[in-house]
Amino acid sequence: MKKFALVGMGLFAGFAAAMVALPEAKGANDASAYGQLDLFSDAFERVRANYVRPVKDSELIDAAIQGMVSNLDPHSSYMDAKMYGDMQITTKGQFGGVGIEVTQEDGLIKVISPIDGTPASRAGIKTGDRIAGIDGNSIAGLQLNEAIDKMRGPEPFEVTLVRADVPYDATTSRREGDVGYIRMPGFNEKTADGLEKAVRDLKKQIGPGLKGYVLDLRNNPGGLLDQAIQVSDDFLTAGEIVSTRGRHPEDTQRYDAKGGDITEGKPVVVLINGGTASASEIVSGALQDHKRATVVGLTSFGKGSVQTIIPLGESRGALRLTTARYYTPSGHSIQAQGIVPDIQVAQGDEANVPKLARPSEADLRGHLTGEPVPAKRVNAPVIKPAPGKKYDDFQLSYALDLLHGKMTVASATAPEKTAAQ
Repeated sequence: MKKFALVGMGLFAGFAAAMVALPEAKGANDASAYGQLDLFSDAFERVRANYVRPVKDSELIDAAIQGMVSNLDPHSSYMDAKMYGDMQITTKGQFGGVGIEVTQEDGLIKVISPIDGTPASRAGIKTGDRIAGIDGNSIAGLQLNEAIDKMRGPEPFEVTLVRADVPYDATTSRREGDVGYIRMPGFNEKTADGLEKAVRDLKKQIGPGLKGYVLDLRNNPGGLLDQAIQVSDDFLTAGEIVSTRGRHPEDTQRYDAKGGDITEGKPVVVLINGGTASASEIVSGALQDHKRATVVGLTSFGKGSVQTIIPLGESRGALRLTTARYYTPSGHSIQAQGIVPDIQVAQGDEANVPKLARPSEADLRGHLTGEPVPAKRVNAPVIKPAPGKKYDDFQLSYALDLLHGKMTVASATAPEKTAAQ
C-alpha cells in the first residue's frame, strides 16, 4: 500500500504546541522530551532545506511517525488512511488479492502462510517463500505495505498468480468418518459464526455416532481477539479464557467463558504448528489449560502481544501499537515461547525445511522477551511417521487415531534444541 501524504506541518506544530502546554512539574523527563523535539525540529528543517529533491512536509512526518513506532517491536506500526481502511477490510472477511499472509525480511517479501482456498494456495505458494518482484518489477526499496498494495485489486488478472476475491479466513469443515474436522485458517468477524455452523452441519452429517472433533489451527496467523474469545467460549462451560496485562496494573483485563459447550462435551483434538500464532494460540492455550482438548503438533509461533488500533483522527490513519501481553488461564505468557503441545507430533518433513524458512516470534528482530517454558515440556520426544510409511497428513492421522483410541505407527525422536526459542 503506498504511503499517502496525510498531514503536514499542522501535525508537527500541533504536537509541539501540545508539548509546550504540558505542566512543568513533570520535571526531567519533560526536559529531555523538549530537547529531543528540538533535535527532531532541527533534523526536519535540514532535510527539508537540503535534500537533493523537494519532499513534501507530510511525507517527512509520515516517515518519522512510521520510524518511531515500527522501531518499538515487530508488530507496532503506523497506518495511513488507506492502510487503515485496508486493515478494516481484511477483518470483515473478504478482499481482492492473491491470498497470502506476508512480512518483510532483508528487502524481500516473505510468505508467512498462504490462505486456504486462494490463488496463492492453489499455485503452491508455501510458508517461507520469498517474493522478489511483482508484475515483472523488482520490489527492492518498496515498503511492505506498498508491496501488499500491488498484490491487491478488485479485478483478477494474471501475473504468476491470479488476483481474486479472497474469502479471508473462512472456516471450513468436513466429515472424517465419525469425526468432525474443522479447519480454521484465521480469525475475522465471521469466524465464530463459521465454527458454530460447522458444528451444526457435522452433527447432522454424522449423527449420534459422532466421536469427536479435530480443530485445525495450523498456519493460522491469528486475527481478532473477540473472535478468539468466542471460539474458546464455544468449547468451555466456565473459567478464564485469557487475560491481557499491560504497562499498568489497572490495564489488566480478564475474559471468562459464559458457558454452553456447543460440542456437548465431545472429545476435541487441536492441531498446531510453528505457523499457529496470536489469536489461535489463545484458543489452543485456553482449551489446553482447562483440559478441554488435547493439543497435538509442534510448538506454536509465540506471538503473545496485544496490538491496539488507535485512530489518529479523520483521514489521519491510525497506530497499531503493542499495549499488552496475552496470558493463558494458567498464567503462562505466550510471548516468544508459544504453546507447547501435549503431544509433540511432526508432519515428518520439517527436517527438510531450514530454520530460516520457519521462524518463530523469538527470531524476529526487536521482539519482546518471553518467560521460560518448563524444560520437561520442551524436551518431550517428537513423534514422526515411521520410516517408509507415507501419509498425506500425518498430524491429522495421529489426531484421528487418538480420538479412536488407536496407536499410530510412528517413531519418536528427541526434539530440536531450538524448539523453545
